[in-house]
Order: sequence, then C-alpha cells, then structure tokens
Amino acid sequence: MYNANDTHQKAIGYILWIFGFTGSHRFYYGKPLSGTIYFLTLGLLGIGWIIDLFLIPAMDREANFRFADGNYDYTVAWMLLTFLGLLGIHRMYLGKWITGIIYFLTAGIFGLGYLYDFWTINEQVSQLNSGTSPWMNGDKWQNRSISRDN
Repeated sequence: MYNANDTHQKAIGYILWIFGFTGSHRFYYGKPLSGTIYFLTLGLLGIGWIIDLFLIPAMDREANFRFADGNYDYTVAWMLLTFLGLLGIHRMYLGKWITGIIYFLTAGIFGLGYLYDFWTINEQVSQLNSGTSPWMNGDKWQNRSISRDN
C-alpha cells in the first residue's frame, strides 16, 4: 500500500545508522526506548546495529505512517535538535519561542530538556503538523484544517 505521507527520509536514516551504536537512527524514526538501549549498549554490542542496516526501510515506512506530514519538516527539526539543541533553535523553529529562549539561556535547561526532546521531538512535530498541539490556539487549528483539506 502506497503512502504519500513521507515524513522521514530514508537517506537520513542510513546516514544516522553510521552512528547507529549511539541509537541516533532509532531516535530519528521515533523509537526512543530502543534508541536509549542502543546508546547504553553501543548498538547491542554491534549486533543490533548490523541488523538495523536491513530494518531501516521498515522503520522508515512505519514512521511515515505514524507521524503527520505538514508545514514542519522532521529532518530539519532533527538536525536543529542534534546540532543546536542546547541553544533551543529547534524549539524556535517549531514556534515555541519562550522555551527556545529558556533553552538558549540555560543550555537546554542544563541538558535535561535537550535529552527530553530527543525522546519527544517526533511527537512534537507531528502534533504541530496535525494541528493538535496545545501550543497552538484554536484559530490556527481551524486555519490549518481548512488549508490541509483543500
């Protein structure tokens, strides 16, 4: 079955797989628990890392079905989180200016908020894309619903 909802890029998944012993590709595809396990065990001692080379297409398909497509790009959010997350730039990209500034002033609330965002960034982007985020007011929900249906 074809799904036009292409939220995650397979090429990015493979690039992150190179650093797979850190679990980065699993975090990217919305699997934070196994990503954390990979991080703590160096990719299940390298065995899980090798197996994941063949599992990435399935993880990509699952992420594309699971997460909502929309105005916010998952790859951009992930790159901003990975490289500028302690500065809160990814939060500013998502329109969360207050927490973005707090992250900027506190190094991602002393790193703990940064780690929290690795667990939740896919859900945050998906909620914003589907218009169900508590960060959006009702007017934006209505406008997004109307524009997405056309």
